[in-house]
Amino acid sequence: MTAVKGSAEPPRNSHKIDEDPQAAWQLFNANWLIIAVMGSLLALGLTSTNLRLEPIAFGTTLAIAAALLAVAYHHRLTRGDRTDPKLFFSLGTIGQVILTCAIVGPLSYVAGAIGYPLQDQALLSVDRALGLDPEPIIRYVNDHPWLAIILSRAYGLIKWPLLGIPIVLVLTARYARLQLFMLAMSVALAVAIAISVFVPAIGTYYGLQLPPARYPNIDTSVYAGQLRDILALRDGSLRELGLFKLAGIVSFPSFHAASAVLYMWALWPVRAVGGIAATINILMIAATPVIGAHYLIDLVGGILLAVASILAATSYLKWLKRTQRTSAASAPDWSQKLVNCANGSQTLSP
Repeated sequence: MTAVKGSAEPPRNSHKIDEDPQAAWQLFNANWLIIAVMGSLLALGLTSTNLRLEPIAFGTTLAIAAALLAVAYHHRLTRGDRTDPKLFFSLGTIGQVILTCAIVGPLSYVAGAIGYPLQDQALLSVDRALGLDPEPIIRYVNDHPWLAIILSRAYGLIKWPLLGIPIVLVLTARYARLQLFMLAMSVALAVAIAISVFVPAIGTYYGLQLPPARYPNIDTSVYAGQLRDILALRDGSLRELGLFKLAGIVSFPSFHAASAVLYMWALWPVRAVGGIAATINILMIAATPVIGAHYLIDLVGGILLAVASILAATSYLKWLKRTQRTSAASAPDWSQKLVNCANGSQTLSP
């Protein structure tokens, strides 16, 4: 495989690791392993349950992802050393984002269909043991309609950074940071879905036995979708998964909270963007227990999951670079051997 343009020379700017296309390429490839595992689990889950994917939406999404990835790989394979990292990593990463989203939504439903006992009361008990009862928070937001509107809009911002982050980081030549973000996000998604198998929950309104109508100023449509689909999964009445109709049914750990931390981390080094991203994503975290009906321990779990995923991705990159340095140091210096051979002091044997 030919090297990405610019990988032969060490970066010279302040964000050295971030602009290293070769490191980014290795991380990009590593992310395929996690995507493949999640895709395989989805296929296995669909064959072992009564669930099936609505073919048109899923097929169209896969086709879009495949087209973007095909253009990216064609450019890399045909241009060789003249590969444009901006073109490859923008199209390739967005293709991976779309493919990942197409897999994890249905996979979360497969996990929910396993049917472990609901843990709403356990999660609520943890909240109250920590002195973080969600009911006063919900009541406060309902009593301040302007705050309810802000939080409702903030909660819905989870999707846009998935396309915006690749564009911003590629334009600022932070290729490796982009791929670290992608790898950390994939790890967080996989772990969150795995945990949700054993800690399924519907949400705070269900755990508190509160009718959403009691809080008319709060948009409870997200909770309504969770309640509808989780109960339908558990009684077997939900069988067809329409990709664009899926609700977010993972309660603990909260992926809204995890994604907010991942988004902030990804964009923080970008001047004039990092501060704005932090403000927006803090609002998204604040909206999660009210609009998303998450228990407060869900947020703690999501934040810790994001931090652990970032550490795992950066540790993997450090391991790659350490392995490469070790390999380079142990490789024979053939130029020196040729000189020694010419002087008669050494043969060319390995």
